[in-house]
Amino acid sequence: MKLRIKFAKSGCMKLIGHLDIMRYFQKTIRRAGIDIAYSEGFSPHQIMSFAAPLGVGLESQGEYLDIQVHSASSSRQMAAELNRVMTEGIEVRSVRRLPEDGRNAMSIVAAADYFLRFENGCPPEFDAFMAQENISVLKKTKKNKILLDIRPLIYDFRREETGIFLKLAAGSVNNLKPELVMEAFFSWLGEAWDPFCCQICRLELYAWAGGGKPEGDAAPEQKPVSADSFISLEELGESIDDAE
Repeated sequence: MKLRIKFAKSGCMKLIGHLDIMRYFQKTIRRAGIDIAYSEGFSPHQIMSFAAPLGVGLESQGEYLDIQVHSASSSRQMAAELNRVMTEGIEVRSVRRLPEDGRNAMSIVAAADYFLRFENGCPPEFDAFMAQENISVLKKTKKNKILLDIRPLIYDFRREETGIFLKLAAGSVNNLKPELVMEAFFSWLGEAWDPFCCQICRLELYAWAGGGKPEGDAAPEQKPVSADSFISLEELGESIDDAE
């Protein structure tokens, strides 16, 4: 049976890196008594995968972990058992059962919501910055730097009183970090971006609605992207009732 766990990460736990979060969940799943499945071979390990690594220093309200189990109680009970052994800063929001043919979260992530909260209020020039047809930045890759137009990878945005909401491309093919958007914005202002001027929180992770990308393999800038284009990773699973 495949399960998807949604959890929040905040407070001092935002300073814990991805590999340590993986080890942390391996231990808490054992302590909670979850009947998790293990791989075969000389060095068996828990069958689990995370949707998308979160950068150190970022908080989140919507992180995802997929696991495989031999048996399961109700979603409510499993979430309660996990939270019972969790440390402060990690909270399980839901546990949902996935279809047997459901793909793991890592392979289907397509977009992510972020909120950037500024200490001194949101810069009013952000709307003018986003009105540009093209936003070109130098993006570092493993081998070199490439000039990239990030505007097609910003699916939605809005400026609020205390910060900025962004829906950005995410996943293995196209992945845009909010830090890169801010670097481009402050460079456009003629200023250096101070990473400590705002707190970044990831709100949610999404897959393409319908199980695939709009218009097949079309390039991102050619796809008609709207709110209906995405479905949250949580919605792809179903709750296990106490009566089952």
